Amino acid sequence: MAVLRLIALYLVAINLAGFLAFFIDKSRSIRAKWRIPESTLLSFAFFGGGVGCFLGMRIFHHKTLKPKFYIGIPAIIVFHILLVLFLIYLSPYKFVIQ
Repeated sequence: MAVLRLIALYLVAINLAGFLAFFIDKSRSIRAKWRIPESTLLSFAFFGGGVGCFLGMRIFHHKTLKPKFYIGIPAIIVFHILLVLFLIYLSPYKFVIQ
């Protein structure tokens, strides 16, 4: 059970970080300041923060016209969902959630 708590804590932290990264990048773009690289924003999504990035993208109306974001982030979320389903149901290793 401790492992599941650590995974949940990680997912909350990475999603919050992705959400905040979109907020910070949007506020910096308005003020014409130094920006967070697009690769960094996409990395937050790739490493588990896809939902936070997607919410940040929609709430702050940031990067919504760039295909690598409006297609890429939902695609990453779908990939993560499929990966979890594979690990739970089809993997030769047994992942038991109690």
